[in-house]
Amino acid sequence: MNSGAGFGLGLGFGLTPTAVIQVTNLSSAVTSEQMRTLFSFLGEIEELRLYPPDNAPLAFSSKVCYVKFRDPSSVGVAQHLTNTVFIDRALIVVPCAEDD
Repeated sequence: MNSGAGFGLGLGFGLTPTAVIQVTNLSSAVTSEQMRTLFSFLGEIEELRLYPPDNAPLAFSSKVCYVKFRDPSSVGVAQHLTNTVFIDRALIVVPCAEDD
């Protein structure tokens, strides 16, 4: 029988809860401010990184974003945004290990 310890609280690949998500399939037009606005509704953001950054001199066809929430339970909520169309593409949101 499952004790429910940590179940459904934004689990990463193991049984350790993670507070980080990876957001892929982002439009090249997206900015870090837009990502911060979108995900701030789901929980307090500790750190957000967008690659390539807003001020990158070269054009790219897509971007990837990492969001670290203060509360790991926000990860499970954020995963519900998978397949949500943002600008011109469907987002893919997955939990990510917290290693740097």
